[in-house]
Amino acid sequence: MPHMPRPPSVDHGVISFLWAIGLGAYIYYGSLAVGVSGGTAFIFAALGAFAIFVFVRVSGEQTPPRRYATRRRSQPTPRQD
Repeated sequence: MPHMPRPPSVDHGVISFLWAIGLGAYIYYGSLAVGVSGGTAFIFAALGAFAIFVFVRVSGEQTPPRRYATRRRSQPTPRQD
């Protein structure tokens, strides 16, 4: 059975930026849809995108716990008296 290749590694800052742009656009167009003026919608979207970027950048990355090699206990040597 062939091995499936892994997806490419992407820096967490890029992922945070993409989340911020996507949700900022959602805030912008959602604000326009409910009747907020364009300038106000842009300000809300920019502030929201910045807050989302910082939040995802700081708390979004999950690093797996470090695995330590298990050490075998040394067997006590029998005393020969």
